[in-house]
Amino acid sequence: MLQYKNFKFIDGGVCAAAGFTAAGINARIKPNSTKNDMALIYCDTKCTAAALYTQNKVQGAPITVTKQHLSDHTAQAVIVNSGNANTCNPNGIEIAQQACELTAKALNIPADDVIVASTGVIGQKLSIAPFEQNIPTLAKTLSSTGNNEACTAIMTTDTRQKQFAVEFQLDGKTCHIGGMSKGSGMINPNMATMLAFITTDVKISAAMLDKALREVNAVTYNMVSVDGDTSTNDMVTLLSSGHAENPEITAETDFYAIFKDALYAVMMNLARETARDGEGATKLMECTVKNAHDYPTAKTVAKSVINSALLKAAIFAADANWGRILCAIGYAEASFDIAKVSVELSSKAGAVTVCENGSGVDFSEDFAYKILSEDEIVITINLNEGSSTATAWGCDLTYDYVKINAEYRS
Repeated sequence: MLQYKNFKFIDGGVCAAAGFTAAGINARIKPNSTKNDMALIYCDTKCTAAALYTQNKVQGAPITVTKQHLSDHTAQAVIVNSGNANTCNPNGIEIAQQACELTAKALNIPADDVIVASTGVIGQKLSIAPFEQNIPTLAKTLSSTGNNEACTAIMTTDTRQKQFAVEFQLDGKTCHIGGMSKGSGMINPNMATMLAFITTDVKISAAMLDKALREVNAVTYNMVSVDGDTSTNDMVTLLSSGHAENPEITAETDFYAIFKDALYAVMMNLARETARDGEGATKLMECTVKNAHDYPTAKTVAKSVINSALLKAAIFAADANWGRILCAIGYAEASFDIAKVSVELSSKAGAVTVCENGSGVDFSEDFAYKILSEDEIVITINLNEGSSTATAWGCDLTYDYVKINAEYRS
C-alpha cells in the first residue's frame, strides 16, 4: 500500500463509509466451486451515484441495465456475481433485470435503484436460479463487517483481495471513502479496466461526484495494463450516502480538492494492486515518465512502455534489456526528441541508469539483475523537455499467464 498525503488508511473497504453494509455468499454459479461468487452492497439511504464503463463494443448485459438504472444518478444497492460474465447471452438483459428485481424485493427498494454487475466467462448461459435462491440470504446477512465476504465474491483469477479505505476531515466532519475491486486479466488502459465498487459518506452533488470519478479514473485505473485486452464487463461505480453531513460539495472548492485527493488515495492503491495481481505475475512494474512537455505525452509514453509484451517478458527474467524500453518509447504516438531521453531502472535493491541522451551507457549487468529480481520494479523515463509527469502500472509476463488463460474455461 502506498500512503498518500495525510489520509488515514483504515479497515472496512466498502463498509468504511457511514450507511453501507455488505455480504458475500457461495451461490454455486460454478457448481463445483466452494468460494463466494455473489455479493451485495447496500446503503440505508438512496445515494448519489456515478459510474464509468468499458469502451469495448461488446458489453455485458449488466452494463446495459446499470446504465439505465443510473440515468437519474441515484442508486442504493449493488448485486454482483463472479463465475459468469452474462455477456453475449440471448436472455442476458432479462437475467440482469431479474437480479435487480429480486434484490429490490429483498431490500424493499425500487429495482431501478439497484446496480448489477457480473464477471467471469463470456458467452456462457446464466440461470436466474442462483439469484433467486441466494439474494434473500444475502440481504439478511448484510453487515458493517461484510466487506471481506463481499470482496472474495467478486474474485475470479485474482489471488488476493483488493480493498482500501481512508478517513479524513471536511470542515470538521469525519469522512470516509472505501472501495473494493477485482481484476487480474483482460486488463488494459481503456476506461474502467476492472470491476470496482467505491463508497463514501461525503455529501457531494451528482455533477461533482461524476467529475471526481472521471478525473481520478484517468490517472489510476486508466493507467493499468496486464495483457492489452479490454474486458466486456469493466465497470467502476461510486456511491455517496451523504451521512458525513459536511457542507455539500457543489463546485471545485478546497473541499472538492480534498475529496478528490482522498478518492485518488483509494483508487490509486486499487489500481496498483490490480497490476501486482496480474494473471501469473511475479512482479509489479511501475513506469513514471517525467519532464514531458505536456501531460498527454507523458501518459502516452508511460502506457506504451507498460504495455510492451517484450519488456514484460524481460522483466520476468530480470534482464535489463533497456532496448525494449526505448523501442516502446519510440512507437508511442507522441511527439518528443528521443535524443534527450534517459532511462533508470530501480527497486529496493538500488538504481541503475541504462540510457542517457537516447543512447546506452555502461552499467553492471550483475547489479541490474539484482535490481530487477525484486518484486516491485520502477522504470523512470526522463524526456527532458518540460515539467509534466505520468505514472502507469503493469506486471511481468510469465509462463503461468499462458497456462491460466489456456485453461480458463476448464
